[in-house]
Amino acid sequence: MSYILSNDNRFYVALEQSYGAAAAITASNRIPAVKLTTKQQNQKVQRADKTGSRTFAGNPSGLRIQTSFGLKTYMANWADPSAVPPYGPLFQACLGGAPAQSAGGTVASASGSSTLAFTAPHGLTLGGAVTSGGEIRFVTVVVNADAVQLNAPFSTTPAASSQTGPTTMYQTAESLSSVTLYDYWSPSTAVQRVLGGMAVDTLSIKANGDFHEFDFNGQAQELVDTASFQSGELGLSSFPAEPAVAPINYSIIPGNLGQVWLGSSPTRFFTLSNAAVTFANNLDLRASEFGAILPRVIAPGPRNVSINFSLYEMDDTGTAALYQAARQRSPIRVMMQLGQQQGELFGLYMQNVVPEIPAFDDSDKRLQWQFQSCRAQGSVNDEIYVAFG
Repeated sequence: MSYILSNDNRFYVALEQSYGAAAAITASNRIPAVKLTTKQQNQKVQRADKTGSRTFAGNPSGLRIQTSFGLKTYMANWADPSAVPPYGPLFQACLGGAPAQSAGGTVASASGSSTLAFTAPHGLTLGGAVTSGGEIRFVTVVVNADAVQLNAPFSTTPAASSQTGPTTMYQTAESLSSVTLYDYWSPSTAVQRVLGGMAVDTLSIKANGDFHEFDFNGQAQELVDTASFQSGELGLSSFPAEPAVAPINYSIIPGNLGQVWLGSSPTRFFTLSNAAVTFANNLDLRASEFGAILPRVIAPGPRNVSINFSLYEMDDTGTAALYQAARQRSPIRVMMQLGQQQGELFGLYMQNVVPEIPAFDDSDKRLQWQFQSCRAQGSVNDEIYVAFG
């Protein structure tokens, strides 16, 4: 008998076909998670009956169960860039849209004005992603079946006959999916856990930390474990065994690698000191209805996508244009790229963000502007696009 090491566990995540029905997993569903916090408790109620004593007589069984979670995972490379990344199901659960995959294509021609033509139909739609030379860009205009216009030019214009890389893109949707997370520990006699019906309420993506991280928080339908498992929970007849454990075959991405493009006519900024994009679904799990102990379904509310960012002030036109846009309440475009080579690229694109007037921070040696709570807007499900490449 010994203590259980806090780093001697492995996480797997998969998309559920129906809410609260545990998804099957394989070794490929393992994610490079940093920390999982979960809390399950019964609803707190107050008994008002006269018991003849000051002693609490206890609450009955069958009270509603509330389960919350917080999951932090590193951004890492993945073995097959043409496949959905292991943490793809979490992004689908958060944004709602199914992954739109592109195998890439052969370049026919490219111009410095961000127009890219292919030798064959590209199959891309608005918000679709294109990678080349260790960079990722997003489609803002579908010119025709063979050509697209991108949100910003590549640093190195793709040469004719060169290949663009495979990408996986997610966008927002009205309804949301749920995921199952498996938390396995060593030794095998330790308590193993399954978190089912996970609904992602908030997602936070930060830039310029030690490593690139994704932080998911939300509510789950149920938490089951090997110590108390009963057949039928999460649709399982028995507690699932862990897939064969393979050696760690991923590398995490330093938080300083990437780029940011800002402005109505996007300009690449090299003065960003930090940035955080926050995505909130304002969930209601329909957990307070008569006849139910566990939540029944995911009911998302109004979506809120915003960005906080700080940058060092420069006396250039791009920085001045940001301040002017904030003063005039004029929308700008925001694109962030994390990573810098194929197979470990992540990008997000917001085409309509209204910047708030920045606060001046002169506590450091150099003046910084802090733009806080700049909210993305749109028409229908087009506030943000995220992609892997």
